[in-house]
Amino acid sequence: MEYISEININEAVIHILDKNGSEPVLNEYSLELNEDIYKFLYKHVEKCLKDEELKYGVFIQGTNTVKECVQDYLNGIDDDLISISKKLAKQLFAVMQMDENIPSSDLIVISLITDKGPMIGILKMDYIKNFTHEIQFIDEKIGIGIVPQSAGLPGSGQKIQKAAFIKPIREDERYNLMILDKQKRSKEEEEMGINYFLNDFLYAKIITNERDMTKTFLKATEEWTRKNIENDAEKAEVIRSTVKSKLKEDDSINIDDLSKALFKEHPQVKEDFSNFVKAQGLEEEVLIDKTWVEKKLKRVRLNIDKQIDLYINEETYHDDSKFEIQRNGDGTINLVVKNVMNYIEK
Repeated sequence: MEYISEININEAVIHILDKNGSEPVLNEYSLELNEDIYKFLYKHVEKCLKDEELKYGVFIQGTNTVKECVQDYLNGIDDDLISISKKLAKQLFAVMQMDENIPSSDLIVISLITDKGPMIGILKMDYIKNFTHEIQFIDEKIGIGIVPQSAGLPGSGQKIQKAAFIKPIREDERYNLMILDKQKRSKEEEEMGINYFLNDFLYAKIITNERDMTKTFLKATEEWTRKNIENDAEKAEVIRSTVKSKLKEDDSINIDDLSKALFKEHPQVKEDFSNFVKAQGLEEEVLIDKTWVEKKLKRVRLNIDKQIDLYINEETYHDDSKFEIQRNGDGTINLVVKNVMNYIEK
């Protein structure tokens, strides 16, 4: 997956999409990018681009307001960010009006320069309920109370649920945009505007990237191991060690070849493992996201017999002078922490 490491904000515009009104409140001016506002926007953009739920997307063929007006801007046909941001705000507000469960929000449209080229960022800032003080004068005395603010914006430490980053469309490119479209998880909110941001506003579809493949592959192998190798820690350790070695050493993993290497003497188990991993939506050849693997495998987290939690950094895990896995030959293993000079209780 392409990771964006450099971000510069050229211009930004905010509009109000309050469903209590019949129309959006459209801004006629760009935001003043003073130090505080720039930092606020930068933090949100950075968090979105680093979010592990960020996906690749492509626009669906056909008339598409978002694609057309953003491409006009990125290709220099229309250099007025305020104008195109108004079109985007009107489009999203119209979609929001179709479903009473979609929450009101502000919309921020940002012109970005990144190390991967120019982009337009679209951030849907759902309102956060905040509280502030209220001062009243009662009988010539000061009374201070607390009142709710229902239209607060998410702070820079909070995560946005829906955002898109659109780049200039060029031939033979795998994707047109990056999409963050998190869904509500609770049963009470599960019907809240499902996929409206992706399907109805952006008119785009998700395509699988290397990070998605790698995450799904690692999760599938772990899930299969937990279900099928319950009381044989030695076998489970061999599977996990082999999978991690492949992830770190190879650019791609062939699921059938891996299964054959792990279970060559057990044809039925070999087939079961391959079928289970592929059933998670993976092709036979899995492309590996080396950046994600490096980050994910920095620390090893072990839960031992549901009684002990052990957190070890990768370097220590592979240092025989500090940590060792001893195979006992009966399906059990010893996990030995060695040469301890100091420890604390937490």
